[in-house]
Amino acid sequence: MQAGKIMGFEFNQYLRDGIRTRLDRFDCHRAAPGKLRQAAVAIVLVPDARTNEACFVLTRRPKNLRHHGGQYALPGGRVEAGEDILDAALREIREEIGVDLEASSVLGWLDDFETRSGFRVSPSVVWGGDGCELRPDPEEVEAVFKIPLWDLNRPEIPRLQCTDSSEHPVLSAPFETLGGEVYAPTAAMLYQFREVGLNGRATRVAHFEQPRFAWK
Repeated sequence: MQAGKIMGFEFNQYLRDGIRTRLDRFDCHRAAPGKLRQAAVAIVLVPDARTNEACFVLTRRPKNLRHHGGQYALPGGRVEAGEDILDAALREIREEIGVDLEASSVLGWLDDFETRSGFRVSPSVVWGGDGCELRPDPEEVEAVFKIPLWDLNRPEIPRLQCTDSSEHPVLSAPFETLGGEVYAPTAAMLYQFREVGLNGRATRVAHFEQPRFAWK
């Protein structure tokens, strides 16, 4: 057993129903339309094939991309003409990690997060299912990871770092199984999922700052 491991997140109907119930009870905030471009991302929940532990899918973007190259990210992207945030989230899951899911797989939504790079991001929480096979598109995804939910639920997360650019700290999440650190906005949305979806705490994260490298 890994040091600091927290048990209790088996991939099963009990977990799925509990997350859906807690998200249903959450008063999700939507940012007012403005100059920011609308985007949608998905926290996709899948099982570890060996242990049946519940995990979320994290990607690393190719280094040669114009925006956010080499950064860790959730499946997602901008909302295209004629789409709503649900359509966009499901399309991005299909395009980036090769998983085709129905609208009924969406367990709920978290608060919008306005990014320094010019997007208003709406995060969904999506149940990937037992037979979910990840087939990442190499043009959009350099690597894909399954991060166990116990790793997200450790007391070492969140890590807060002061910055000269804001009165609010930069939020990050050091993942033991990843051997790396994920920063806001992705880390902030994952932290809110942990607080709301796993622990039933109505925690807000939109005020947290993002590191300079995520501004472009």
